Amino acid sequence: MKNYLNFENDIKILESELDKLKDPYNHGGLSEVDTAKISKTQDELDEKLREIYSSLDPWQTTMVARHEDRPKSKFFIDNLFEDFISLAGDRYYGEDKSVLAGFAKFNGQSVLVIGQEKGENLESRIERNFGMMRPEGYRKTIRLMELADKFNIPIISFIDTPGAYPGVGAEERGQAEAIAKSIECCMKLKVPTFAIIIGEGGSGGAIALASSSKVIMLENAIYSVISPEGCATILWRDPKKMLDAAKAMKLSAKDLLELKVIDEMIPEPLGGAHRDRNLILSNVRESILKNLNLFKEMTPEEILDQRKNKFLKIGRNKGFISNPENLSSLDNKKNQFDQFFDKNKKGIFFGIFLSLLLIFFGFIFL
Repeated sequence: MKNYLNFENDIKILESELDKLKDPYNHGGLSEVDTAKISKTQDELDEKLREIYSSLDPWQTTMVARHEDRPKSKFFIDNLFEDFISLAGDRYYGEDKSVLAGFAKFNGQSVLVIGQEKGENLESRIERNFGMMRPEGYRKTIRLMELADKFNIPIISFIDTPGAYPGVGAEERGQAEAIAKSIECCMKLKVPTFAIIIGEGGSGGAIALASSSKVIMLENAIYSVISPEGCATILWRDPKKMLDAAKAMKLSAKDLLELKVIDEMIPEPLGGAHRDRNLILSNVRESILKNLNLFKEMTPEEILDQRKNKFLKIGRNKGFISNPENLSSLDNKKNQFDQFFDKNKKGIFFGIFLSLLLIFFGFIFL
């Protein structure tokens, strides 16, 4: 049974009509297939999908990103990689089933694959904690990322989480510290790292694994510091203002690509990734292959500098920086205040000394 979002009523009607036309013997007493009517209805359906999905607002995009049928990390891991060996445990506390991690082969090359997994049904979602990682999950990924770095193995992460698990137990076991350590680990790696946001990229739970050489998003995925409902509750004290919050946060792939917070957007099939899983697999495979080849000739130091510079450039303009492409170097031009201070150092110190002297004598004689 297909699941439809609340703005897809027209699509639901057309698809229901199309199903009846394709199986006439079970509906309405029809006895033959009307191919002309099927073709016309299919064209109407495609046009309606194009009309709706070309003008999604940020809240509708959020609903598509959370769609129940949307491909999850396990689907991509099972279908994109060969010889996947799942590894468990953080060597401190235990196993976190909300994250899948292990080594595999992609196009004959060894890679470390990490995937935040929400689950496909109620039972698996409860087992996977709805994709919300606990501290042991982050510590497991840190352990494996350091291992991959040691053996010069690229890292590919699939991000799909509403955020890190906010439970008391997780906080007691050092949730914030684990996220911070994961970000630190990601930034220090000397192997290429790719984070692909396939659904929700929520808060620190996502950025803990998305501090990567390339941050890539599917067209209808979202990436934000907080959920629209949470933002609306904090700013307006009204969770119903999630559309305003979603617009303000610029959480869609198109907005984030324009702001250069992400590096690439992978197009989705018409109507969302869940409508053509083979096509989205092909698009993701092509993106991974292209980015792996991009870093193949780079040295470990160049890979590290590329990642560092990429994040340092976010939100900056050229300003007083002499070389914005190399922000990690120490040869940046001094700003105007530093230049003025260097030129007038003696005069500034003399002025400060004179001011202090006047204040001192003022206290004595007054």
